[in-house]
Amino acid sequence: MHFLDQAKIFVRSGAGGPGAVSFRREKFIEYGGPDGGNGGKGGDIVFEAVPGLNTLIDFRYTQHFKAPRGKGGAGSNMTGAGGNDLVIKVPVGTQILSEDKEHVLADFTVPGQRIVFLRGGDGGRGNLSYKTSTNRAPRQHGQGWPGDEAWVWLRLKLLADAGLVGLPNAGKSTFINAVSNAKAKVGDYPFTTTRPQLGVVTHHQREFVVADIPGLIEGAADGAGIGDRFLGHIERCRVLLHLVDATGDDPLDAYQIVREELDAYGAGLTEKTEILALNKVDAIDAKTLKSLTRKLEKASGATVLPLSGATGEGLDAVLDALLAAIGPAATNVEATHESGEGEWSPL
Repeated sequence: MHFLDQAKIFVRSGAGGPGAVSFRREKFIEYGGPDGGNGGKGGDIVFEAVPGLNTLIDFRYTQHFKAPRGKGGAGSNMTGAGGNDLVIKVPVGTQILSEDKEHVLADFTVPGQRIVFLRGGDGGRGNLSYKTSTNRAPRQHGQGWPGDEAWVWLRLKLLADAGLVGLPNAGKSTFINAVSNAKAKVGDYPFTTTRPQLGVVTHHQREFVVADIPGLIEGAADGAGIGDRFLGHIERCRVLLHLVDATGDDPLDAYQIVREELDAYGAGLTEKTEILALNKVDAIDAKTLKSLTRKLEKASGATVLPLSGATGEGLDAVLDALLAAIGPAATNVEATHESGEGEWSPL
């Protein structure tokens, strides 16, 4: 299945049905009077977050969504049937943006979340509703109110507990394959990862989700390489795992490049808890490892964990650090929220 995290669509709610012009005609009933019913309400545009979806690819082939209009009223004061609501199903983590992408109109963070995005138009009035003491036989009626319409952008931000960042070939794909059920592509050339990957990690009877995004290079915020468009998928992560290639030309410079790109992107990424790991330590000697670790710790002010995704060295220590940074299990957090002891948000 192809991955698509942005799509532009057109949505329009249904118009209201017209009211009826009718007069009562029954045997032995004189001066029956008007009995035209009102038109039915138009269908709403409803968005619903559903589990099991992780791409917006369906919206590449269907961009227009129009709810049906209400039915017209009828005699005997019968109101027309309302138009059925049009339910648009989106993945959890989807945001609805205005056409200019300046405003977030809705944000779906939990399965089953529903919003009425556009309300259908009300039905027109039948001639019975126009009857007065001086206008006993009105023939006017309402045509029904039009529905609303809009062009909007859908943007998907994957929901994950931890996000992997680093330069291309830092070993992110090897790491996520080693600790989870993901099957990310691994190669000895840059940008083997061209779209985000999710993996579920089980460690110490706990499960958490890790997101791997394409590697960053210098100038990514200005569009270099694949750019920074996929950084949105780690905005909701609680912790970032920053992998630095120990076999690179300048690991210290590699660390600083990624940090600068995260800062240029914004969205609070540099304020998130960061775990720094020196990857591919199986390919260097102990003296080089000690020297690189000392330099990175001095530059970052954090503890540097040695790691080898290929051999498994240091995996448990890194996973322990991730679990500690992620915090209590989601069930405990939600229970706390329901009991009113504190506010919890997936952001």
